[in-house]
Amino acid sequence: MTAKKCNCCGKEIKEEQGIPKEETLDIVKDWGYFSGKDMERHSVIICESCYDNWVSGFKIPPKVEERTEVL
Repeated sequence: MTAKKCNCCGKEIKEEQGIPKEETLDIVKDWGYFSGKDMERHSVIICESCYDNWVSGFKIPPKVEERTEVL
């Protein structure tokens, strides 16, 4: 089994009994027609630190909502 790694920094995401020990942003994009990537699927994993660095440069920041419970 291949270790899960952040696509930005290459850090290995530690797992214990198959459960990740930190949160990541996992993105899967199926590109369609009218793109330069027609019919390709791209997948990336971004660790929390790289996510924070990435979104800090957004002109419009992500919408953040506080949650009181996790389902």
